[in-house]
Amino acid sequence: PFLRANNYRKNRAFMVVFFIFLVANIGGSLTPVGDPPLFLGFLHGVPFFWTFALLPHMLLTVLILLAVYFALDTYYYKKEGIKPQIDEGEKEPIRLVGSFNFIFLAGVVGSVIISGLVDWGEVNTLGIHRSIQEWARDGFIILMGILSLIFTSTKLREENEFTWFPIKEVAYLFAGIFITMTPCLLLLLAGTKGALGFLIGAVKEPYHYFWITGILSSFLDNAPTYLTFFSSVLGKFYSGIPESIAVSKLIAENPIYLTAISAGAVFFGANTYIGNAPNFMVRSIAEEAGTPMPSFFGYMLKYSIVFLFPVFILVTFIFF
Repeated sequence: PFLRANNYRKNRAFMVVFFIFLVANIGGSLTPVGDPPLFLGFLHGVPFFWTFALLPHMLLTVLILLAVYFALDTYYYKKEGIKPQIDEGEKEPIRLVGSFNFIFLAGVVGSVIISGLVDWGEVNTLGIHRSIQEWARDGFIILMGILSLIFTSTKLREENEFTWFPIKEVAYLFAGIFITMTPCLLLLLAGTKGALGFLIGAVKEPYHYFWITGILSSFLDNAPTYLTFFSSVLGKFYSGIPESIAVSKLIAENPIYLTAISAGAVFFGANTYIGNAPNFMVRSIAEEAGTPMPSFFGYMLKYSIVFLFPVFILVTFIFF
């Protein structure tokens, strides 16, 4: 709908880029279901609603980016001098079709939340230890997708111009990314004893955690990057005590460190197409709909470095 509403505009790439900034990344910072790093924190004992501590950081970032977007949109709109062609024929009111899919969406969100609240033990599958609730969650999510496919008419999907191409493209790309970045993640997970121990050991202040977690999250998967520095800060302050107690103490005594890690992992995910899987999917959907998008480095050099980094510097000075 967002793309169709602006299909008469010549310059649409910046609209999609800011959609990636605001919707696919920064807007997901308030709950554990909004971004995988926060969900990992939830699984490791961070209270579900603690993430509302990121509200001031999110509001500042969102308001600045919205103001920049409004300025860019106004500039390009006047420069193009094109107005939408209004059809004076029969008008059809806005309507929502397929609303029963909200049931399946609620099922997906509910299964994610419940999997972080219960402990049903674990099973060994091909040598991999995994909790039963995680298997149940993943199976239920797949079931919700299958039910949506069954109960939603093909005609409705065709009218909405739905295709599998963006999903397939993201799946192929991130399968390759996850395989090739495994050595890097293992180096990080090795902590101060690994080859990157000098880097992890040099991270001391809250703003260090914000920027190092963020930069690494821009190019690696932000979830394990978050977990690496989350474990690092627990070991720094509360070494030798159970994780559940350490997390409670961290939130009570040094919450700024957890805030810095969380904000860095979520906000910096917008820096590149691979910083967060939805980024590349949004790009693919936009290109398939006829909106030319910048290249990987074009996205970074023309947009994220220009618009995001100054905001992140401001966030650093104000909050960290």
